Amino acid sequence: MPGTSTGASTGTSTGASSGASVGAEGPGTATASAALVAYDAEFAEAPLYLNHASYGPPSRAVERTVHELVAAAVRGAPAGDLHAEDDRARAVIARLTGTAPERVALTTSTSQGLLQTAFGLRGEVLVSLDEFPANVYPWRRAEEAGRLRLRALPSSGVEPAPVTPERVADALTPAVSALAVSAVDFRTGYRADLAALREVIGPDRLLVVDGIQGFGATDTDWSPSDVLAVGGQKWLRSGWGTGFLAFSERGLAAVAPALGSWAGVLDPVDYDGLPHPARPDAGRHAITSLSPFATGALASGLELLERTGAALVAERVADAASRLIDAVDAAGLPLLSPREPQRRAGIVVAGFPDGGAPGMHARLAAAGVTATLHGPTRIRFSPHATTTADAIARLAELLARET
Repeated sequence: MPGTSTGASTGTSTGASSGASVGAEGPGTATASAALVAYDAEFAEAPLYLNHASYGPPSRAVERTVHELVAAAVRGAPAGDLHAEDDRARAVIARLTGTAPERVALTTSTSQGLLQTAFGLRGEVLVSLDEFPANVYPWRRAEEAGRLRLRALPSSGVEPAPVTPERVADALTPAVSALAVSAVDFRTGYRADLAALREVIGPDRLLVVDGIQGFGATDTDWSPSDVLAVGGQKWLRSGWGTGFLAFSERGLAAVAPALGSWAGVLDPVDYDGLPHPARPDAGRHAITSLSPFATGALASGLELLERTGAALVAERVADAASRLIDAVDAAGLPLLSPREPQRRAGIVVAGFPDGGAPGMHARLAAAGVTATLHGPTRIRFSPHATTTADAIARLAELLARET
């Protein structure tokens, strides 16, 4: 699957920007600047909202789409017209991932996509137990059901440890048939080297990628992956109940539709009580008809990313993360995220080795900052392309004052 689209167009949008975002000049072109102005105008989250790794407030484009679709449903619009949103979503996913529309399956979440993948595979899957649970439980459940075997990536002695090509190479055995990994680690923001992991596992093993913390936040080449699972509620800012699976040709052939149901077969409305063959495309993984409100929201969120330019949005996110790292450094707090731009995404984690994270989190929340508390020693910040320089400066003041 070739990499994300980097094309940009100016488009039009409504609403007012909440201030100049970090890196608002982009690469210095008039087209990019106009695209970013239009992009900013689509969002209205609170200025100190720094929690996109948990949930990204949707755009006005998503809001408009959902309202229009609900209004059409209230009027009794034909179901076929409403479910045309499925095709719209698959088309833009294909453009942004570089795969073909027939190798895209729509899901309700990353979790659903990974669960369907796990139950559709055989053999032995290598996975780090430091992964987000959505990329651990599916493999456990599939193993319990006798579908496959889970092989835990051995500990490196440092927790949580990034999944590196070296660790994977040391853990490979002839029995391993697939590697499951997050494109971006949810705890630290570490960005996996998908190309290097692909090279290490070789051409005969599958690479299954949980892309939710990277897609929409990074300019990534997704082509090394055989299965890419992404939810739309975080960096894609499309709301809950949205997601997709994008397959390589080999990935689609390897993942059986073990959890596919009536919606994933040929002639699904031929109610003859007989088993029907699975569809030949990624639609074989469909369980039931999805909500057109959700698929329309996903399509609108992705089309906004496409219009603006995935690379341009990723550049904004990277610049915001760099400034946030400076704020953490200035406050004298340990940085628990990678510093190297090529190894990080939009997640910046500040450490509180004395266990003071809950108190700091409460004080920041009282000042209007939205971030994620991870236990007694960590606070995770995750700015987006719409995060303003003023917002990060304000956070820096709060961190410096409270530490």
